[in-house]
Amino acid sequence: MNTNSYEHIHPDFRHIMGMSDSERIAFMDQPRWISNKSAQHILDTLQGLLQKPVRPRMPNLLIVGESNNGKTTVVQRFRELCGQGYVNEDAEPVKPVIVSQAPPSADEKGLYVSILECFFTPYRATDPATKLRYQVIHLLRMCHTRMLIIDEFHSLLTGTPVKQREVMNAIKLLCNELAIPIVGVGTREAVRVLHTDPQHASRFDVMTLPLWELNKDFQQLLAGFEKVLPLKKPSKLHTPELASLLHTISEGNTGNLHRLLIECATEAIKSGKEQIDKPIIESKAWLRPTRGIRERIA
Repeated sequence: MNTNSYEHIHPDFRHIMGMSDSERIAFMDQPRWISNKSAQHILDTLQGLLQKPVRPRMPNLLIVGESNNGKTTVVQRFRELCGQGYVNEDAEPVKPVIVSQAPPSADEKGLYVSILECFFTPYRATDPATKLRYQVIHLLRMCHTRMLIIDEFHSLLTGTPVKQREVMNAIKLLCNELAIPIVGVGTREAVRVLHTDPQHASRFDVMTLPLWELNKDFQQLLAGFEKVLPLKKPSKLHTPELASLLHTISEGNTGNLHRLLIECATEAIKSGKEQIDKPIIESKAWLRPTRGIRERIA
């Protein structure tokens, strides 16, 4: 196989073209980072927070965006780049970044349990919140954690106002005790969590991961996607006609676009076309969400 004939594919992935159709289709389902301007801006902000010198009131951040628009993917990328655990020269475990899930509803003990799960450490869920809290604080200190990220932050809206205030006060206490930045990640509704108390709102900056507009940046994103799609012929997804069609169906949502392109590329391989063209994209119009539901046409 002459890999030089696949110049439309990134050099790191040209060897995939020597695989079978089923192997190429399976390759597309593997998680893969595709850089873009908005995501890189958030990554740069997180890296800046990680390097902040310790001070009594550390800055916090809330990252919000539409569901399935890539927020969690950005956080996972940040953890890969800056949060890998290791053992330092004093033979101590170091976990620079801890990424936990918010509990399903506003619950102080649920928050602590979620963090403890990240350490694979024994604990008793029946213990009082005070004991679990100081177990969390001890572990974060012992592992020299410099940032705590709480995904699905909007889940904290589920619960009574009293419960919401309790869990937000717990987050404030962790920030004060540990002197580390805390980052929340969630849908736009997560901003409402901050308004349970003016003190919470003043502690968090808010960054939005926006939907894509049909512009040059979106076309560059499509060009980046095409470089990892193992098709034998270039599709030129960035051209105005195809870009407009892809944007209409995906509604500018990163996750929707990724799903759409995988479906289209799979069809291109199975059909023998080996490129994504307008008819293939139009045949996948059912992927456009209707009231949040995708309905396949039999």
